[in-house]
Amino acid sequence: MEESYELIIKNGDVVLPGEVRKLDVGVKDGKIAALGQGLRAAADTTLIDAEGHYVLPGMIDMHVHFNEPAFGHWEGFRSGSAALAAGGCTCYADMPLNGNPPTVNQAALQLKTEAASRNSAVDYVLWGGLVPGNLEDLEDLAKAGVTGFKAFISNPGGEGEGRFREVDDETLYLGMQKIVALGGILALHAESEDITAVLSADAVRSGKTGARDFAASRPAIAELEAVSRALLYSERTGCRLHFVHISTAAAIEMIHAAKQRGLDVTAETCPHYLMLSEDSMEQLGPVAKCAPPLRSLEEQEKLWEVLAEGKIDLIASDHSPCPPELKLNPDLTFFEAWGGISGAQSSLELMFHEGVHVRGLPVTLVSALLSEKPARRFRLDHRKGSIALGLDADLVLLNPTADYTLAAEDLFYRHKHSPYTGMTLSCKVTATICRGNVVYTAEQGVVSPDKGEWLQINYTQPAL
Repeated sequence: MEESYELIIKNGDVVLPGEVRKLDVGVKDGKIAALGQGLRAAADTTLIDAEGHYVLPGMIDMHVHFNEPAFGHWEGFRSGSAALAAGGCTCYADMPLNGNPPTVNQAALQLKTEAASRNSAVDYVLWGGLVPGNLEDLEDLAKAGVTGFKAFISNPGGEGEGRFREVDDETLYLGMQKIVALGGILALHAESEDITAVLSADAVRSGKTGARDFAASRPAIAELEAVSRALLYSERTGCRLHFVHISTAAAIEMIHAAKQRGLDVTAETCPHYLMLSEDSMEQLGPVAKCAPPLRSLEEQEKLWEVLAEGKIDLIASDHSPCPPELKLNPDLTFFEAWGGISGAQSSLELMFHEGVHVRGLPVTLVSALLSEKPARRFRLDHRKGSIALGLDADLVLLNPTADYTLAAEDLFYRHKHSPYTGMTLSCKVTATICRGNVVYTAEQGVVSPDKGEWLQINYTQPAL
């Protein structure tokens, strides 16, 4: 009896782990059921012709801020996940801030899951938080299935009583010990609060509040000191670490050296550190403000070099939106404006445009950084991250020759500001499929806005 498929994607250049092949992809019950040539369709099979397109595994964006509960007016699951779907992302990890209450205990996690339920276009996992005073809450969060725990070594900012707070050294060390016992992983925003607080206060007192002044107040040494301290704690405790949004090649090299010594550590960087520079902050204004700040063009080139050498583990957007009055109000100094970049919709296109088309990196390398490697690191590879038999049919069609200029009206964000608007890209996502369901097409927009599922993490499953 011949196999019958609900969906067949025909004639695409399918990006597999380590190779690209001309194949058809057959989908049944939301899973990849066949990879071959000339797959036969039944009368009720949906056919998608991917001629001239890459067929990629869906991006897994391990770092977004949708700000629920309470701050959904900054973004929210519905608009944020729609933007991700339009950008070729089929699974994401929502951070425990900047919603209020932050996700630092089981009650707050319940509020977050209620906000997300039936409001996400694609699948998702949820981070818990490590903050002063919540060590006893970590076990409940782990049992509930959070993907891991996030901590800040510097002040995370934000609004409202009860907002997320940075860890002190005691909380960081004891938290690592607790997370080891739970079999979890700790994600760190690594900037030294002692360094950045002093330099920022000095700059403001001196009236130096422009874009380059902001960059100078958060120098590379602040990142390096915090990374070094966290690696020392990891070495002493055995805690698995993941460093988020690393902005300097020197920090990547430090983390890579720790791996060579046997530490279980990984690092991500973000498209904005690879596409923008401190010149962009000065030219574009606070729409390009983030922490750590954008670095020099020279530093950007070094970051591309370590990426090409395989020393960066994954790429994530660190989508951190806010209402325009907090970002674009001309009465605000650069220091006062909200620090976060809206970029989740553009990550895959940016990385293929610059990485593959401009710099000639292998398609398979860029795809692995966006999909395969985050899945392996965060216990999702039994379902997602690769195009392989039995995995979820999370697929993206990318037209590699569809030049277009990104406009604000193309964005699905609640607030349509991004440092990438006005940028001409050499490729475009034309369809996104999550578990066999077409959730986005370039012609129709988001066609399935609410079928994404929460993937609770099993801490007994091995992770790489």
